[in-house]
Amino acid sequence: MSQTDGRTQLAEHLRLFGELGVAGVSRDPAWRQRVESPAAHGNENRGSPPDRESGGAGEAMAETLELLRADIGDCTRCKLHRLGRSQVVFGVGNPNADLMLVGEAPGHDEDVQGIPFVGRAGQLLTKIIEAIELTRDQVYIANVIKCRPPENRNPEPDEVDTCEPFLFRQVQIIRPKVIVALGTFAARTLLRTTEPISKLRGRFYTYGDAALIATFHPAFLLRSPDRKRDVWDDMKKVRAVLRGDTADTPA
Repeated sequence: MSQTDGRTQLAEHLRLFGELGVAGVSRDPAWRQRVESPAAHGNENRGSPPDRESGGAGEAMAETLELLRADIGDCTRCKLHRLGRSQVVFGVGNPNADLMLVGEAPGHDEDVQGIPFVGRAGQLLTKIIEAIELTRDQVYIANVIKCRPPENRNPEPDEVDTCEPFLFRQVQIIRPKVIVALGTFAARTLLRTTEPISKLRGRFYTYGDAALIATFHPAFLLRSPDRKRDVWDDMKKVRAVLRGDTADTPA
């Protein structure tokens, strides 16, 4: 690669980060400029989504996700790095996905493999995705926080505050048509609410340019299988929107 081509690519990366509200790129662990949730500002942070039929757009998104992952590095921004986590669990899937699913935090299996939703709850999530005629390779999966809390306890407020900007940037890079918030922590983080998941689920909300629906976390379904019908009802709505039926989307 010539010096000119290298400078051109660097300029393009910086332009993309600028569109995401990032002032610069640094490997310094202290660097953590906060990007606010698009839910707080309607559509103003999102811009026009790229043409999803363009392979070049998908490659640009993937490359930008790689830069974001590199920025997170072997993260020491919150106390979880001292509490037994093995590695950062960034996210997995299609960077050009129409559907993005967001959970709360990695568990033991995820911490070992570095991939979100690979344990029992992840196996159930895979079945849920396949039930709406998609595969894991066609969607993008991430969590609110990227490191496992000890003993799989709930994320604490300071941990969420520190890590959520990276989730917001993932959403801004991927620009999904539909976001599914899996469980209380994902729904509260993305919707900026304290309402319980039982009150939030089942209807669509606006999140930037995306339609967001909250539903129960697969781990909850393993404990309460009688609620699987509720999740199926929610996911049928997701499937309808992805197919172009906008009757249930927010005004």
